[in-house]
Amino acid sequence: MHDPVRGKAFGDLRRFRQEFYGCLTSRADAMFELTDAVLCADGPVRSLAELSLVGEHRRGHGSAYAALADGRIDVERLRTVLAGVPLPRAVDGRLVLAVDITCWLRPEAHTSPERILCHTYGRGKGQAIMIPGWPYSVIAALEPGRSSWTAPLDIQRLTPGMDAATITAVQLRQLLQRLIAAGQWQPGDPDVLVIADAGYDGPRLAWLLRDLPVQVLARLRSDRVLRREPPPWVPREHGGRKPRHGSEFVFADPATWGDPDVSTTTETRLYGTATATAWDRLHPRLTRRAAWTGSGDLPIIAGTLIHLRVGRLPSGAIPKPVWLWYSGVHDTDPTSPADIDRLWQAFLRRFDIEHTFRMLKQTLGWTCPKTRDPAAADRWTWLILAAYTQLRLARPLAADLRRPWEKPAEPDRLSPARVRRGFRHLRTKTACPAAAPKPTRPGPGRPAGHPNQRPAQRHDVHIVTASTSTKTSKNKKPTTTPRPRRRG
Repeated sequence: MHDPVRGKAFGDLRRFRQEFYGCLTSRADAMFELTDAVLCADGPVRSLAELSLVGEHRRGHGSAYAALADGRIDVERLRTVLAGVPLPRAVDGRLVLAVDITCWLRPEAHTSPERILCHTYGRGKGQAIMIPGWPYSVIAALEPGRSSWTAPLDIQRLTPGMDAATITAVQLRQLLQRLIAAGQWQPGDPDVLVIADAGYDGPRLAWLLRDLPVQVLARLRSDRVLRREPPPWVPREHGGRKPRHGSEFVFADPATWGDPDVSTTTETRLYGTATATAWDRLHPRLTRRAAWTGSGDLPIIAGTLIHLRVGRLPSGAIPKPVWLWYSGVHDTDPTSPADIDRLWQAFLRRFDIEHTFRMLKQTLGWTCPKTRDPAAADRWTWLILAAYTQLRLARPLAADLRRPWEKPAEPDRLSPARVRRGFRHLRTKTACPAAAPKPTRPGPGRPAGHPNQRPAQRHDVHIVTASTSTKTSKNKKPTTTPRPRRRG
Protein backbone atom coordinates (compact mmCIF):
# COMPACT_ATOMS: atom_id res chain seq x y z
CA MET A 1 0.00 0.00 0.00
CA HIS A 2 1.29 3.44 -0.92
CA ASP A 3 1.91 5.70 2.07
CA PRO A 4 1.23 9.34 1.06
CA VAL A 5 3.36 10.67 3.94
CA ARG A 6 6.42 8.67 2.91
CA GLY A 7 5.79 9.45 -0.75
CA LYS A 8 5.72 13.18 -0.06
CA ALA A 9 8.85 12.92 2.11
CA PHE A 10 10.71 11.08 -0.67
CA GLY A 11 9.61 13.72 -3.15
CA ASP A 12 10.79 16.58 -0.94
CA LEU A 13 14.15 14.87 -0.36
CA ARG A 14 14.72 14.16 -4.06
CA ARG A 15 13.73 17.69 -5.00
CA PHE A 16 16.06 19.23 -2.45
CA ARG A 17 19.01 17.10 -3.55
CA GLN A 18 18.48 18.13 -7.15
CA GLU A 19 18.18 21.79 -6.24
CA PHE A 20 21.21 21.58 -3.96
CA TYR A 21 23.30 20.14 -6.78
CA GLY A 22 22.17 22.99 -9.01
CA CYS A 23 23.50 25.48 -6.44
CA LEU A 24 27.02 24.06 -6.78
CA THR A 25 28.49 26.03 -9.67
CA SER A 26 32.11 24.81 -9.57
CA ARG A 27 33.46 21.39 -8.54
CA ALA A 28 29.84 20.38 -8.04
CA ASP A 29 30.43 16.61 -8.13
CA ALA A 30 33.19 16.71 -5.51
CA MET A 31 31.22 18.93 -3.11
CA PHE A 32 28.03 16.90 -3.55
CA GLU A 33 29.80 13.62 -2.79
CA LEU A 34 31.57 15.27 0.12
CA THR A 35 28.17 16.16 1.57
CA ASP A 36 26.95 12.58 1.04
CA ALA A 37 30.05 11.29 2.81
CA VAL A 38 29.20 13.46 5.81
CA LEU A 39 25.71 11.96 5.87
CA CYS A 40 26.75 8.34 5.37
CA ALA A 41 29.85 8.10 7.58
CA ASP A 42 29.59 5.54 10.35
CA GLY A 43 30.64 7.80 13.18
CA PRO A 44 31.35 11.44 13.91
CA VAL A 45 33.30 13.31 11.24
CA ARG A 46 36.89 13.91 12.36
CA SER A 47 38.69 15.09 9.24
CA LEU A 48 38.24 15.57 5.50
CA ALA A 49 40.82 12.87 4.73
CA GLU A 50 38.76 10.26 6.59
CA LEU A 51 35.67 11.26 4.61
CA SER A 52 37.42 10.19 1.42
CA LEU A 53 37.36 6.60 2.75
CA VAL A 54 33.55 6.54 2.89
CA GLY A 55 32.09 4.47 0.06
CA GLU A 56 29.81 7.27 -1.12
CA HIS A 57 32.87 9.45 -1.77
CA ARG A 58 34.29 8.06 -5.01
CA ARG A 59 37.18 10.51 -5.28
CA GLY A 60 40.54 10.90 -3.63
CA HIS A 61 41.24 12.83 -0.48
CA GLY A 62 42.80 15.65 -2.48
CA SER A 63 39.48 16.40 -4.20
CA ALA A 64 37.87 17.16 -0.83
CA TYR A 65 40.41 19.88 -0.04
CA ALA A 66 40.31 21.18 -3.61
CA ALA A 67 36.51 21.38 -3.49
CA LEU A 68 36.60 23.65 -0.45
CA ALA A 69 39.48 25.71 -1.79
CA ASP A 70 38.33 26.20 -5.40
CA GLY A 71 34.64 25.24 -5.37
CA ARG A 72 31.83 27.74 -5.78
CA ILE A 73 28.31 27.80 -4.34
CA ASP A 74 25.42 30.00 -5.42
CA VAL A 75 24.57 31.01 -1.86
CA GLU A 76 21.55 33.16 -2.76
CA ARG A 77 19.97 30.31 -4.69
CA LEU A 78 20.66 27.89 -1.85
CA ARG A 79 19.04 30.31 0.60
CA THR A 80 15.96 30.39 -1.63
CA VAL A 81 15.87 26.58 -1.74
CA LEU A 82 16.06 26.36 2.07
CA ALA A 83 13.18 28.82 2.39
CA GLY A 84 11.01 26.61 0.16
CA VAL A 85 11.31 23.32 2.07
CA PRO A 86 8.56 22.34 4.55
CA LEU A 87 9.01 24.23 7.82
CA PRO A 88 7.77 23.47 11.34
CA ARG A 89 5.12 25.74 12.82
CA ALA A 90 3.72 26.48 16.24
CA VAL A 91 0.35 25.25 17.43
CA ASP A 92 -1.38 28.40 16.21
CA GLY A 93 0.25 28.06 12.76
CA ARG A 94 2.82 30.83 13.11
CA LEU A 95 6.49 30.60 12.19
CA VAL A 96 8.84 30.81 15.17
CA LEU A 97 12.42 31.81 14.34
CA ALA A 98 15.37 31.69 16.72
CA VAL A 99 18.47 33.83 16.19
CA ASP A 100 21.79 33.06 17.81
CA ILE A 101 25.54 33.31 17.27
CA THR A 102 27.82 30.29 17.40
CA CYS A 103 31.58 30.33 16.94
CA TRP A 104 34.06 28.30 14.94
CA LEU A 105 37.04 28.60 17.30
CA ARG A 106 40.49 28.95 15.67
CA PRO A 107 42.83 29.90 18.54
CA GLU A 108 46.09 28.80 16.84
CA ALA A 109 45.29 29.74 13.23
CA HIS A 110 47.66 32.71 13.11
CA THR A 111 47.63 32.71 9.28
CA SER A 112 43.82 32.87 9.03
CA PRO A 113 42.39 36.37 8.51
CA GLU A 114 39.24 37.99 9.93
CA ARG A 115 39.34 36.20 13.27
CA ILE A 116 37.48 37.80 16.16
CA LEU A 117 37.68 37.23 19.89
CA CYS A 118 34.65 35.01 20.61
CA HIS A 119 32.94 34.79 23.97
CA THR A 120 33.01 31.26 25.40
CA TYR A 121 32.12 29.90 28.82
CA GLY A 122 34.89 28.69 31.10
CA ARG A 123 34.93 25.66 33.31
CA GLY A 124 34.11 27.62 36.44
CA LYS A 125 30.74 29.12 37.24
CA GLY A 126 30.28 32.54 35.71
CA GLN A 127 33.68 32.48 33.98
CA ALA A 128 34.06 33.71 30.41
CA ILE A 129 37.01 33.17 28.08
CA MET A 130 37.67 35.09 24.87
CA ILE A 131 39.06 32.76 22.17
CA PRO A 132 39.86 33.79 18.57
CA GLY A 133 37.55 32.33 15.96
CA TRP A 134 34.93 32.97 13.30
CA PRO A 135 31.46 33.82 14.70
CA TYR A 136 28.42 32.86 12.65
CA SER A 137 24.91 34.30 12.94
CA VAL A 138 22.29 31.55 12.52
CA ILE A 139 18.52 31.76 11.98
CA ALA A 140 16.51 28.57 12.50
CA ALA A 141 12.81 27.72 12.63
CA LEU A 142 11.69 26.05 15.88
CA GLU A 143 9.33 23.14 16.40
CA PRO A 144 6.59 23.06 19.05
CA GLY A 145 7.06 20.77 22.01
CA ARG A 146 10.20 19.05 23.25
CA SER A 147 12.49 18.23 20.36
CA SER A 148 16.15 18.29 19.33
CA TRP A 149 15.24 19.31 15.76
CA THR A 150 15.30 22.75 14.24
CA ALA A 151 15.22 24.00 10.64
CA PRO A 152 18.30 26.19 9.92
CA LEU A 153 17.39 28.68 7.20
CA ASP A 154 20.29 31.13 7.02
CA ILE A 155 23.83 31.52 8.32
CA GLN A 156 26.32 34.36 7.90
CA ARG A 157 29.83 34.85 9.18
CA LEU A 158 30.41 38.05 11.13
CA THR A 159 33.44 39.99 9.97
CA PRO A 160 35.35 42.48 12.16
CA GLY A 161 33.39 45.67 12.79
CA MET A 162 29.92 44.20 12.20
CA ASP A 163 27.09 44.97 14.63
CA ALA A 164 25.25 41.79 15.56
CA ALA A 165 21.82 43.46 15.86
CA THR A 166 22.13 45.22 12.50
CA ILE A 167 23.35 42.11 10.67
CA THR A 168 20.63 39.98 12.27
CA ALA A 169 17.97 42.50 11.24
CA VAL A 170 19.23 42.42 7.64
CA GLN A 171 19.25 38.61 7.75
CA LEU A 172 15.69 38.47 9.05
CA ARG A 173 14.47 41.00 6.52
CA GLN A 174 15.93 39.09 3.58
CA LEU A 175 14.78 35.75 4.99
CA LEU A 176 11.21 36.98 5.42
CA GLN A 177 11.19 38.18 1.82
CA ARG A 178 12.23 34.71 0.68
CA LEU A 179 9.61 33.07 2.90
CA ILE A 180 6.88 35.30 1.46
CA ALA A 181 8.04 34.54 -2.09
CA ALA A 182 7.96 30.81 -1.32
CA GLY A 183 4.43 31.00 0.14
CA GLN A 184 5.50 30.20 3.69
CA TRP A 185 3.82 33.39 4.95
CA GLN A 186 0.78 35.06 3.41
CA PRO A 187 -1.23 38.16 4.33
CA GLY A 188 -3.62 37.27 7.12
CA ASP A 189 -1.28 34.76 8.77
CA PRO A 190 -0.04 35.39 12.33
CA ASP A 191 3.07 37.51 12.65
CA VAL A 192 6.39 35.69 12.64
CA LEU A 193 7.79 35.37 16.17
CA VAL A 194 11.55 36.03 16.47
CA ILE A 195 13.17 34.78 19.69
CA ALA A 196 16.55 36.07 20.86
CA ASP A 197 18.68 35.67 23.96
CA ALA A 198 20.13 38.39 26.17
CA GLY A 199 23.06 38.91 23.83
CA TYR A 200 20.76 40.81 21.45
CA ASP A 201 19.17 44.19 22.01
CA GLY A 202 15.52 43.19 21.74
CA PRO A 203 14.01 46.72 21.49
CA ARG A 204 16.54 47.74 18.84
CA LEU A 205 15.88 44.56 16.85
CA ALA A 206 12.13 45.23 17.00
CA TRP A 207 12.69 48.83 15.87
CA LEU A 208 14.76 47.75 12.87
CA LEU A 209 12.01 45.29 11.85
CA ARG A 210 9.04 47.52 12.67
CA ASP A 211 7.78 47.58 9.04
CA LEU A 212 7.62 43.77 8.78
CA PRO A 213 5.02 41.28 10.13
CA VAL A 214 7.41 40.32 12.92
CA GLN A 215 7.15 40.24 16.71
CA VAL A 216 10.31 40.03 18.82
CA LEU A 217 10.64 38.11 22.08
CA ALA A 218 14.01 38.63 23.76
CA ARG A 219 15.48 37.93 27.16
CA LEU A 220 16.76 40.91 29.16
CA ARG A 221 19.49 41.02 31.76
CA SER A 222 18.42 41.23 35.38
CA ASP A 223 20.11 44.63 35.86
CA ARG A 224 17.96 46.51 33.35
CA VAL A 225 15.70 49.49 34.02
CA LEU A 226 12.62 50.26 31.92
CA ARG A 227 10.20 53.18 31.99
CA ARG A 228 6.43 53.37 32.13
CA GLU A 229 4.27 55.71 30.09
CA PRO A 230 4.14 59.30 31.40
CA PRO A 231 1.04 60.26 33.41
CA PRO A 232 -1.64 62.49 31.86
CA TRP A 233 -0.24 65.95 31.31
CA VAL A 234 -2.04 69.29 31.17
CA PRO A 235 0.05 72.18 29.70
CA ARG A 236 -1.56 74.94 31.75
CA GLU A 237 -1.12 73.16 35.06
CA HIS A 238 2.32 71.64 34.64
CA GLY A 239 4.07 73.99 32.25
CA GLY A 240 7.08 73.16 30.16
CA ARG A 241 7.11 70.42 27.56
CA LYS A 242 5.37 67.09 27.81
CA PRO A 243 7.47 64.36 29.47
CA ARG A 244 8.42 61.37 27.35
CA HIS A 245 9.03 58.87 30.17
CA GLY A 246 7.16 57.86 33.27
CA SER A 247 8.33 56.23 36.49
CA GLU A 248 11.14 53.69 36.54
CA PHE A 249 10.72 49.91 36.56
CA VAL A 250 13.90 48.55 38.16
CA PHE A 251 14.32 44.80 37.73
CA ALA A 252 16.38 44.49 40.92
CA ASP A 253 13.93 46.53 43.04
CA PRO A 254 10.50 44.87 43.51
CA ALA A 255 9.21 48.04 45.16
CA THR A 256 9.13 49.73 41.73
CA TRP A 257 7.18 46.97 39.99
CA GLY A 258 3.65 47.73 41.09
CA ASP A 259 0.70 45.48 40.37
CA PRO A 260 1.10 43.35 37.23
CA ASP A 261 -1.44 43.48 34.43
CA VAL A 262 -1.50 39.69 34.08
CA SER A 263 -0.42 36.87 36.39
CA THR A 264 -0.61 33.18 35.57
CA THR A 265 0.55 29.92 37.19
CA THR A 266 1.17 26.68 35.29
CA GLU A 267 2.25 23.24 36.46
CA THR A 268 5.00 21.74 34.28
CA ARG A 269 6.75 18.38 34.34
CA LEU A 270 10.33 19.64 34.08
CA TYR A 271 10.16 22.96 35.90
CA GLY A 272 7.49 22.38 38.49
CA THR A 273 5.32 25.40 39.20
CA ALA A 274 5.92 28.16 36.66
CA THR A 275 4.64 31.62 37.60
CA ALA A 276 4.60 34.37 34.99
CA THR A 277 3.64 38.00 35.56
CA ALA A 278 3.41 40.66 32.86
CA TRP A 279 3.37 44.44 32.70
CA ASP A 280 2.15 46.09 29.53
CA ARG A 281 3.63 49.11 27.69
CA LEU A 282 7.10 49.39 29.21
CA HIS A 283 9.96 50.86 27.20
CA PRO A 284 13.71 51.51 27.62
CA ARG A 285 15.00 55.04 27.88
CA LEU A 286 17.34 55.45 24.91
CA THR A 287 20.37 57.71 24.89
CA ARG A 288 22.29 59.22 22.00
CA ARG A 289 25.21 56.86 22.06
CA ALA A 290 26.35 53.58 20.51
CA ALA A 291 23.78 52.39 17.97
CA TRP A 292 21.46 55.38 18.44
CA THR A 293 24.03 58.05 17.62
CA GLY A 294 22.78 60.28 14.80
CA SER A 295 19.31 58.69 14.78
CA GLY A 296 17.39 61.96 15.09
CA ASP A 297 14.53 61.87 17.59
CA LEU A 298 14.92 58.81 19.77
CA PRO A 299 11.86 56.54 19.50
CA ILE A 300 9.67 55.15 22.25
CA ILE A 301 9.74 51.36 21.81
CA ALA A 302 6.97 50.04 24.03
CA GLY A 303 6.46 46.36 24.76
CA THR A 304 5.24 43.79 27.25
CA LEU A 305 7.57 42.76 30.07
CA ILE A 306 7.27 39.19 31.39
CA HIS A 307 8.79 37.95 34.65
CA LEU A 308 9.08 34.13 34.81
CA ARG A 309 9.84 32.11 37.94
CA VAL A 310 10.03 28.31 38.03
CA GLY A 311 10.16 25.88 40.93
CA ARG A 312 13.12 23.79 39.80
CA LEU A 313 15.54 23.13 36.96
CA PRO A 314 16.26 19.74 35.33
CA SER A 315 19.96 20.12 36.20
CA GLY A 316 19.21 20.57 39.90
CA ALA A 317 20.63 24.10 40.03
CA ILE A 318 18.88 26.91 41.86
CA PRO A 319 16.51 28.57 39.37
CA LYS A 320 16.87 32.27 38.67
CA PRO A 321 14.08 34.56 37.44
CA VAL A 322 13.94 35.22 33.71
CA TRP A 323 12.97 38.58 32.25
CA LEU A 324 11.42 38.61 28.76
CA TRP A 325 10.52 41.59 26.59
CA TYR A 326 7.85 41.17 23.91
CA SER A 327 7.44 43.82 21.22
CA GLY A 328 3.68 43.35 21.01
CA VAL A 329 1.44 45.76 22.94
CA HIS A 330 -2.29 45.76 23.45
CA ASP A 331 -3.99 49.10 22.95
CA THR A 332 -7.55 47.97 23.63
CA ASP A 333 -7.68 44.49 25.21
CA PRO A 334 -5.25 43.62 28.00
CA THR A 335 -2.78 40.79 27.60
CA SER A 336 -4.45 37.45 28.29
CA PRO A 337 -2.91 34.70 30.46
CA ALA A 338 -2.95 32.36 27.44
CA ASP A 339 -0.73 34.79 25.50
CA ILE A 340 1.76 35.01 28.37
CA ASP A 341 1.94 31.21 28.68
CA ARG A 342 2.42 30.89 24.94
CA LEU A 343 5.27 33.39 24.95
CA TRP A 344 7.38 32.03 27.77
CA GLN A 345 6.89 28.45 26.57
CA ALA A 346 7.98 29.54 23.09
CA PHE A 347 11.10 31.13 24.59
CA LEU A 348 12.06 27.82 26.22
CA ARG A 349 12.04 26.23 22.76
CA ARG A 350 14.87 28.58 21.80
CA PHE A 351 17.31 26.29 23.57
CA ASP A 352 16.61 23.60 20.94
CA ILE A 353 19.01 25.45 18.67
CA GLU A 354 21.82 24.45 21.05
CA HIS A 355 21.15 20.80 20.13
CA THR A 356 21.52 21.76 16.47
CA PHE A 357 24.87 23.45 17.13
CA ARG A 358 26.08 20.37 18.99
CA MET A 359 24.97 18.13 16.12
CA LEU A 360 26.69 20.29 13.52
CA LYS A 361 29.97 20.47 15.43
CA GLN A 362 30.32 17.14 17.21
CA THR A 363 28.68 14.74 14.73
CA LEU A 364 28.71 16.34 11.28
CA GLY A 365 32.17 17.82 11.84
CA TRP A 366 31.43 21.45 11.03
CA THR A 367 34.45 22.85 12.90
CA CYS A 368 36.83 19.93 12.23
CA PRO A 369 38.58 21.09 9.00
CA LYS A 370 41.59 23.33 9.63
CA THR A 371 40.98 25.64 6.70
CA ARG A 372 43.01 28.79 6.41
CA ASP A 373 40.76 30.81 4.11
CA PRO A 374 37.47 32.03 5.69
CA ALA A 375 35.81 31.73 2.26
CA ALA A 376 36.56 27.98 2.30
CA ALA A 377 35.10 27.83 5.81
CA ASP A 378 31.92 29.48 4.49
CA ARG A 379 31.65 26.89 1.70
CA TRP A 380 32.05 24.03 4.16
CA THR A 381 29.45 25.66 6.42
CA TRP A 382 26.84 25.69 3.66
CA LEU A 383 27.60 22.03 2.83
CA ILE A 384 27.00 21.09 6.47
CA LEU A 385 23.77 23.10 6.52
CA ALA A 386 22.57 21.30 3.39
CA ALA A 387 23.46 17.95 4.97
CA TYR A 388 21.46 18.73 8.10
CA THR A 389 18.48 19.80 5.96
CA GLN A 390 18.56 16.44 4.20
CA LEU A 391 18.47 14.70 7.57
CA ARG A 392 15.41 16.73 8.53
CA LEU A 393 13.64 15.88 5.26
CA ALA A 394 14.51 12.18 5.72
CA ARG A 395 13.09 12.16 9.23
CA PRO A 396 9.77 10.43 8.30
CA LEU A 397 11.66 7.84 6.22
CA ALA A 398 14.45 6.64 8.49
CA ALA A 399 14.29 3.40 10.47
CA ASP A 400 15.45 3.21 14.08
CA LEU A 401 18.86 1.51 13.88
CA ARG A 402 19.47 1.76 17.58
CA ARG A 403 22.39 0.39 19.52
CA PRO A 404 21.75 -2.47 22.00
CA TRP A 405 22.16 -0.11 24.95
CA GLU A 406 19.79 2.54 23.61
CA LYS A 407 16.10 2.76 24.36
CA PRO A 408 13.60 2.31 21.51
CA ALA A 409 12.14 5.51 20.10
CA GLU A 410 8.96 6.25 18.23
CA PRO A 411 9.34 6.82 14.47
CA ASP A 412 8.51 10.53 14.84
CA ARG A 413 10.83 10.93 17.85
CA LEU A 414 14.14 9.92 16.27
CA SER A 415 17.03 12.24 16.96
CA PRO A 416 19.16 13.66 14.12
CA ALA A 417 21.97 11.23 14.97
CA ARG A 418 19.64 8.22 14.64
CA VAL A 419 18.24 9.45 11.35
CA ARG A 420 21.82 9.79 10.07
CA ARG A 421 22.49 6.10 10.78
CA GLY A 422 19.89 5.03 8.25
CA PHE A 423 20.52 7.69 5.62
CA ARG A 424 22.88 5.40 3.69
CA HIS A 425 19.94 3.11 2.91
CA LEU A 426 17.76 6.04 1.82
CA ARG A 427 20.43 7.58 -0.40
CA THR A 428 20.13 4.84 -3.01
CA LYS A 429 16.42 5.62 -3.44
CA THR A 430 16.89 9.35 -3.98
CA ALA A 431 18.47 11.42 -6.72
CA CYS A 432 22.27 11.30 -7.02
CA PRO A 433 23.17 13.74 -9.82
CA ALA A 434 26.94 13.66 -9.19
CA ALA A 435 28.86 12.11 -12.09
CA ALA A 436 31.46 9.39 -11.66
CA PRO A 437 35.04 10.61 -11.36
CA LYS A 438 37.24 10.53 -14.43
CA PRO A 439 40.50 8.55 -14.33
CA THR A 440 43.49 10.77 -13.77
CA ARG A 441 46.98 10.77 -12.33
CA PRO A 442 48.19 12.80 -9.38
CA GLY A 443 50.38 15.82 -10.00
CA PRO A 444 54.13 15.83 -9.41
CA GLY A 445 53.87 17.84 -6.22
CA ARG A 446 56.74 19.80 -4.75
CA PRO A 447 60.16 18.63 -5.91
CA ALA A 448 62.22 16.87 -3.30
CA GLY A 449 64.67 19.12 -1.52
CA HIS A 450 62.83 22.34 -2.37
CA PRO A 451 61.00 23.56 0.75
CA ASN A 452 58.47 26.34 0.64
CA GLN A 453 60.31 29.66 0.67
CA ARG A 454 57.16 31.81 0.90
CA PRO A 455 55.70 31.58 4.41
CA ALA A 456 52.03 32.44 4.82
CA GLN A 457 51.11 35.88 6.06
CA ARG A 458 50.17 36.13 9.71
CA HIS A 459 47.09 38.09 10.75
CA ASP A 460 46.08 39.80 13.97
CA VAL A 461 42.98 38.95 15.96
CA HIS A 462 40.35 41.69 15.94
CA ILE A 463 38.66 42.89 19.11
CA VAL A 464 35.09 43.86 18.35
CA THR A 465 34.32 47.32 19.70
CA ALA A 466 31.21 49.48 19.54
CA SER A 467 30.55 51.14 16.21
CA THR A 468 30.79 54.51 17.93
CA SER A 469 32.55 54.79 21.26
CA THR A 470 31.13 57.13 23.88
CA LYS A 471 34.35 57.68 25.85
CA THR A 472 36.22 60.00 23.51
CA SER A 473 38.18 63.13 24.07
CA LYS A 474 37.29 66.45 22.54
CA ASN A 475 39.81 66.18 19.70
CA LYS A 476 39.54 62.44 19.12
CA LYS A 477 36.95 61.01 16.78
CA PRO A 478 34.80 58.02 17.82
CA THR A 479 36.15 54.57 17.06
CA THR A 480 34.62 53.19 13.85
CA THR A 481 36.95 50.26 13.08
CA PRO A 482 37.80 47.17 15.17
CA ARG A 483 41.07 47.21 17.07
CA PRO A 484 43.47 44.38 16.13
CA ARG A 485 45.28 42.42 18.77
CA ARG A 486 48.57 40.63 18.29
CA ARG A 487 48.28 36.89 18.96
CA GLY A 488 51.50 34.94 18.40
